Amino acid sequence: MASSSFMAILTLAFLMLIRTTNAQLSTKFYSSSCPKLFSTVKSTVRSVIQKETRMGASLLRLHFHDCFVNGCDGSLLLDDTSSFTGEKNAVPNKNSARGFNVVDKIKSAVENVCPGVVSCADILAIAARDSVTILGGPSWDVKLGRRDTRTASQAAANNSIPPPTRNLNQLISTFNALGLSTRDLVALSGSHTIGQARCTTFRPRIYNETNLDSSLAKTRQSNCPRTSGSGDNNLAPLDLKSPTSFDNSYFKNLIQKKGLLHSDQQLFNGGSTDSIVRAYSNSYNTFSSDFAKAMIKMGDIKPLTGSKGEIRKNCRKPN
Repeated sequence: MASSSFMAILTLAFLMLIRTTNAQLSTKFYSSSCPKLFSTVKSTVRSVIQKETRMGASLLRLHFHDCFVNGCDGSLLLDDTSSFTGEKNAVPNKNSARGFNVVDKIKSAVENVCPGVVSCADILAIAARDSVTILGGPSWDVKLGRRDTRTASQAAANNSIPPPTRNLNQLISTFNALGLSTRDLVALSGSHTIGQARCTTFRPRIYNETNLDSSLAKTRQSNCPRTSGSGDNNLAPLDLKSPTSFDNSYFKNLIQKKGLLHSDQQLFNGGSTDSIVRAYSNSYNTFSSDFAKAMIKMGDIKPLTGSKGEIRKNCRKPN
């Protein structure tokens, strides 16, 4: 009898170990531990976007820049210290990634309703979804259960986040390496239907490239001087037609040679993705459906689960 009880306990312990080490993300992860999570995040995101529409694009971008660097683990949110160099000052993020104070505000609101339960990495995933839906885009069931890393890598951020200078083959390779298909690449690039870009990211295109609508080039040149260092942080909308609405205008722009970034126009430049761009430009429903699926896939990139990592109390520093 004692022997069978011992075996039962051993089996249970083994099963719990498997569950801990191979934990999976779930859409219902916090259903009992933090039932007010979704409403808390959404109300905070909505209030912020009502004050500044651009913040929706910024929050979406934070999730993207987090997931592309060693997985969706909240590494981007860690501040530099005298003994630690994080990702905020990596080339793709410095003077560019924004909304960290908003993440702090969301985290504080969540901590008020369920302290020590929800990770910063999961907050990024939820805030990205809510930003898209509030700006008129699709919704999707966010998979949760990520934990926060205690480390970050500026070098990995410099190497992993694709810059706007990439050509189509480079973009496809970068996304494929993370388990994202070419179709995912085009769909996720559609996030540029909202938000703004800095002059420094599109200056080479508006002065040097020919596959660009001449009137758009002239308009952008008026606010982005040719000389490097002059007006670097001047902003322009990524989507000329409807920069504050999550729609499919971005793809219609590409067909008209009105992609603002070099990497944008690469998606419609006589290559293998032209047909996907056309399909999305013709059907918002096709784009929004594929975008939602791609966001779920992106959120699955190397999450920390089970007993790995931690649940940060402050998104800016390890516990």
